[in-house]
Amino acid sequence: MPTNVFFSPAVKTEQILYEDLIIEGLRMYGQDVLYIPRVSIEEDEIFNEDYSRFNDTYAVEMYIANTQGFEGEGTLLSKFGLEIRDQATFIVAKRRFRQLVEIDQNEVRAERPREGDLIYLPLTNSLFEIKFVEHEKPFYRLSDLPIFELQCELFEYTSEEFDTGVYGVDQYETEFATRTTLEIEGGERGFYE
Repeated sequence: MPTNVFFSPAVKTEQILYEDLIIEGLRMYGQDVLYIPRVSIEEDEIFNEDYSRFNDTYAVEMYIANTQGFEGEGTLLSKFGLEIRDQATFIVAKRRFRQLVEIDQNEVRAERPREGDLIYLPLTNSLFEIKFVEHEKPFYRLSDLPIFELQCELFEYTSEEFDTGVYGVDQYETEFATRTTLEIEGGERGFYE
């Protein structure tokens, strides 16, 4: 027997109402986070690495789907030292992300969050890197896909440039950058430039 012909799951007004309720829920129960798009500077073809910088931040509300704390492997003691491998899942409404894209003169140009972009969570003063964007959850409820589910890992600094104007974000470059101190002694008349 076919589905009821008097009810259609693809009514646009019901889809908009459903999305409005999701956005309201995200604003009530979510966190204000900063979305930071990655700008690629150059690619190192030998090591297959991408040198990047982060210039802009965009405030948006996201819901943290992890209710019991961060997931992942947690804190590990390895032969290279202490590693923190926290993971989090953030949920953002598609309409709210589209509003970020429509802001004039911004660096967000994709239709969805991109893998490699960052999310700054002021609650814990931590940066998360987007590893995967799930765009089909919940699976076509009311024949619509109203949210993005961002699966993220704690950001591991690898010589990126930060110039966002937000102290909590820009400190990553000064705190985790490689530093070498050279002490030069000697010479009778001193050193000249």
